Amino acid sequence: MAYKQVSFLEYTGELRSRIIRIFVAIVIVTIFCLTFGISIYDLNGYEIPLPHPDLWNNVSVQTIHLMKTNLLPKNVNLIQLTPQGSLYTEIYSALMLSVILAMPIITRELAGFISPGLYPRERALVKKFMTYAIGLFIVGCLFSYFVVIPSALNFLYKYGQSIGISTFFDIGEFIPFVMQFLIIFGLSFELPIIMWTLTVSGIVNYTFWRSKFRYAIALSTIFGAFITPDGSGASMWFVSGPMIVLYATGMLIIESKLNGKQPQQKDQRQRQIT
Repeated sequence: MAYKQVSFLEYTGELRSRIIRIFVAIVIVTIFCLTFGISIYDLNGYEIPLPHPDLWNNVSVQTIHLMKTNLLPKNVNLIQLTPQGSLYTEIYSALMLSVILAMPIITRELAGFISPGLYPRERALVKKFMTYAIGLFIVGCLFSYFVVIPSALNFLYKYGQSIGISTFFDIGEFIPFVMQFLIIFGLSFELPIIMWTLTVSGIVNYTFWRSKFRYAIALSTIFGAFITPDGSGASMWFVSGPMIVLYATGMLIIESKLNGKQPQQKDQRQRQIT
């Protein structure tokens, strides 16, 4: 099997090509979310959701309505504080949706970029973990949507309720809040995959994760405090808690599977001629 050292220009050229493909995919999905809606059609007795052109009730608008219905606390309404607020929010929603929906393409391009620099066994693991990575991203988004976001919003809503004031959420703040939580949790659920990949590739020893557990708790707590909107110190655990659990889960899986089977660490890697 032939190998060669790839120049910096070739390396950056491939990276640029893959970034362009990711960018194009995101743009296409964003345009789709802004120009097409989803309706239920009855085909021979089967109700099937199908896309159709609709600028005013597009996928982005439908998603906003869905979030408003499922996530807003009872007796809370959405308002817009600027004339262009709803338009900007619709575009932002479409862009964030495109990142979520294009995640299989993003994952494939990232895996394709790093695969030539790995050994055959490691490339096989990358292909195997692509499916797991996409699945965990979806699970993270669903966990955020059905558990974390409703709990966080209800927790924050009680502040206004406790002093007897009417509560309104600005649509320009509400939708970014929800979308950012979805993506953050989708990505955070990739943590066990990242830990496993670093370990089986020999970059770190399987004992590394347990020795750094206290630092993982500290970093997860800091991260949760940084991205949550209030300074109470309580809502941050909606983010930090699951991340600590994910780290501990990945650590236990790695120790149970690789105890005594740690691959030798690699000092140098070359890219394969394809």
